[in-house]
Amino acid sequence: MLTSTNDSVSSSRVAHAMRGRGRSGYGWVVVAISAFGLLFGAFPIVVSSFAIFLRSYAQEFHAGRAAISLALTIHNFVAAFLAVWIGRLSDRFGPRRVILPGLGILGLVLLSAQEIGSKVWQLYIFYAMLGAVSNTTTSVPYSVIVSRWFNRRRGLALGWTQVGLGLGAIVMPALVHLLIARYGWRSAFAISGGAVWIIAMPMIALFLKEAPLPEGSLVDSASGQIKGLDWDDIRKARIFWLMITSFVLVGASVQACVIHIAALLSDRGAPAALATLAVSVVGLAMLAGRAGTGYFLDRYFGPRVALVLFAMAALGMALLATGVTGKLALLSVFMVGLAFGAELDIIAYLISRYFGLRALGTAFGVAFGSFVLAGGIGPLLMGFAFDRTGSYRAAIAGFSIATMLAAVLVGRLGPYRFALSQAAGKACSGIEE
Repeated sequence: MLTSTNDSVSSSRVAHAMRGRGRSGYGWVVVAISAFGLLFGAFPIVVSSFAIFLRSYAQEFHAGRAAISLALTIHNFVAAFLAVWIGRLSDRFGPRRVILPGLGILGLVLLSAQEIGSKVWQLYIFYAMLGAVSNTTTSVPYSVIVSRWFNRRRGLALGWTQVGLGLGAIVMPALVHLLIARYGWRSAFAISGGAVWIIAMPMIALFLKEAPLPEGSLVDSASGQIKGLDWDDIRKARIFWLMITSFVLVGASVQACVIHIAALLSDRGAPAALATLAVSVVGLAMLAGRAGTGYFLDRYFGPRVALVLFAMAALGMALLATGVTGKLALLSVFMVGLAFGAELDIIAYLISRYFGLRALGTAFGVAFGSFVLAGGIGPLLMGFAFDRTGSYRAAIAGFSIATMLAAVLVGRLGPYRFALSQAAGKACSGIEE
């Protein structure tokens, strides 16, 4: 059984937490520094910017798009299988002790890009190494630490934390494009690694603090334990796997579109500037999705919020499948990016409300790993479809259907188990007293 050592939180620590209620304002500092950490984490550098690296890889290694996309698939597979262990370590030792070493190793791996030769298998090894460390610097540990700082405004806090990923998706592709043009793709990675060491690590070390659990509702007053189900109970729950299925369908679909969007628009005759702009539009949509979704999650029933966002993404994909270009294509990309930006916030929030905080790191690690795994499979399928048919149209249409199915599934989730109160839970779920 995977359990958190937080089960042994002592009564004295709980009492200390209650005395620290006045320090709860520091939680927003934790949100800000977590967002900053996500900005310099693996996701903006490795995943959001992959579309910009793709053409350089194709020219360097003389390989098709499916073969190049396989590098990201390898990254996502490795990251997916290790996500649950990153979550478990966060539950056991605390997220801060996971994040800081992870940033250090990430910087070293990025610097090692200078040693990549001209063989595509060397690129695969590089991305496998990135996958092994990436989850220590992405949403799993940061969501755990923020969820422990907040209860009543948890959705907003998680949403603003994820803004770091949205900002990264806006800034990093444009920065990478500039660095590649000036120094080459290997140096672009190396410079990013240096920034992780020089900028991100000192800031995280100084300002990221473990939660004092300032809200008493997060702790069982009788046992002194953080409230929630053990992982052994969570993994047996049908509703958990219903969530996972929905997250996988959306994860595969939106990431397939995002990763290939620059190539898709270029194939339709769009200038390089517009294709790069589309990647940044994804980042803008992710930013809007993350900032706005948390607000709605605190006020409306979470599965309904997810249903609306997933349906919008399905519509955006359907429009892209028709061959739209110009401003309408950018609008479609924005609709897809909204779901991409909101999904991680939705995953963390729903798991915390349905299963509590005791094994949140482990449960979120499984969900995040599934999302990442789907994100590796989706772009690979998109690349295969293009190599086989010379077009992205059929693949995007299929992903649109999958995303609509995910919207239907998430709409079938029942009322929260760990709402703010019984009355609040019933109100949020639409069930009358």
